[in-house]
Amino acid sequence: MNRAYLGDVARRQFLRLPPPTRARLLALTGRLPPWDPRFDHHSPPPADGLVGGPPGFVGIGVQKAGTTWWHSLIARHPGVYCHPGVHKERHFFSALAERDLTGADIAAYHGWFPRPAGRLSGEWTPDYLYQDWVPTRLRAAAPDAKLLVILRDPVERYRSGCAHQLTYTGRLTAADRVDAYHRGLYAADLERFEAVFGRAQMLVLQYERCRDDPAGELARTLAFLDLDDTWRPLDLASGVNRGDRRRAWRASPARDAELAEHYASDMARLASTHPGIDLGLWPSARSAGLAG
Repeated sequence: MNRAYLGDVARRQFLRLPPPTRARLLALTGRLPPWDPRFDHHSPPPADGLVGGPPGFVGIGVQKAGTTWWHSLIARHPGVYCHPGVHKERHFFSALAERDLTGADIAAYHGWFPRPAGRLSGEWTPDYLYQDWVPTRLRAAAPDAKLLVILRDPVERYRSGCAHQLTYTGRLTAADRVDAYHRGLYAADLERFEAVFGRAQMLVLQYERCRDDPAGELARTLAFLDLDDTWRPLDLASGVNRGDRRRAWRASPARDAELAEHYASDMARLASTHPGIDLGLWPSARSAGLAG
């Protein structure tokens, strides 16, 4: 049994642990996630045989839409290299809302993507789509990066976001609910990135399609990244829905219907600007009368 396979098995077992347990174990080993205040934001030291530079791809959204699963599939492709121990979410631009990007910032960002020559490297920070200051800063640091985003039924995403917050903190505040709601307003966020990068530089996926046809949607993703799109991992669907096995949080059916109505105008705008989005896959769109 090879080392890469054993490492992947260990990673999947680790991700099955409750989030607080994972956080404690990471803290004990010094491997903290980038959003932890104790995280060391210095990039890994240079290593022989690796070259740095801007990422070839950046996932920008959305939270609770299978991004960890999808990134793990991309990362295992033989044409991709991910530095051991580096989290898929860099959150690099999250702290740069109040100032312009500097040359030192750009060099520091590039330091997070060492790889062998000829291999692709990247990250996936789901918060980026939601943070209005990121597009211009990301463009300055990685102008040629290909952008990936996975969208999910906004009401389902809202539910899962609330469950995520409740699991990690044990409470759900009004501010948490507001944050969860606004993360499901996709149309304007996408348009903001497209205005800076152009639509051809972005691939917009739907979580529901990835879940139902992982082979087909992975092939689309790999082709977009100019990678061999015939490659498939053996356990293609092993990571799907992992996040939804956390402690459930459910709104009432009346609240679901209310949310669907609130999201209706944004979903209609999204469908008009992105005809490839199938609103029929989203129960909230059907509830709001936007799909049959």
